[in-house]
Amino acid sequence: MLKIAKYIVFDIVRSKVLIAYTLLLLAISLTIFMADADVTKGLVSITTVIMIIVPLVSVVYATTYYFNAAEFTELLVSQPISRKNILMGKFIGIGSSVLVAFVIGVCIPVSIFAFSATGITLMASGCLLTLSFVSLAFFTSTRTRDKARGIGLALMLWFYFAILFDGLVLLFLYSFADYPLEKAMIGLTALNPIDLARILILLQLDISALMGYTGALYQQFFGSGAGVVFSLAMQLVWIGAPLFFALRAFKKKDL
Repeated sequence: MLKIAKYIVFDIVRSKVLIAYTLLLLAISLTIFMADADVTKGLVSITTVIMIIVPLVSVVYATTYYFNAAEFTELLVSQPISRKNILMGKFIGIGSSVLVAFVIGVCIPVSIFAFSATGITLMASGCLLTLSFVSLAFFTSTRTRDKARGIGLALMLWFYFAILFDGLVLLFLYSFADYPLEKAMIGLTALNPIDLARILILLQLDISALMGYTGALYQQFFGSGAGVVFSLAMQLVWIGAPLFFALRAFKKKDL
């Protein structure tokens, strides 16, 4: 498993796409911090970037690499190696490579310019978000043999979590405005890894008052120790659950 991961990492290191992604994140982070002396504004701006770019690149790149390495996967399957080790090796290799790009592009600048509890929360949330969408990429990729369809499914997932989900939540709130929705809102938030990361970071920035009643609700729950543990646990679920179903599909898949 680790040998497979090592081979994939060495192969990805030569990828111009991942190098460009790393440099893009690094350029954005440095520009934001150097353009404004207010660290809080810088962290808010970087949070916005992370919530859009990081999930998109993670899910699309992982899906594309998965299909491009189809012949390598078929070769591994023909060897006396369990399919579980093959898939986990691919996940570790791809996931760690994309994660290193995020660490270099975002975590290092944040550590230099804004090392604080908020900065640590941003870095941890970004890392978990990266792995969540790599895991989702494996989930979609193991369910189809067609590369175009696989990438299309990956993009649909990103569009749903990054854009469509918030609109559906607003529609839900509007439709059931006469009912108590406190617990329901917390449950809905747990269904989106991007929202989980965003809320944790915004609460650390202490700007929940700008979010109105919803912000007060989030502050009450997610601002507590139990809320932080719940959020981190759900983000880990978003990494483990798609990977679990991807492994089940991969074991039964006819390559």
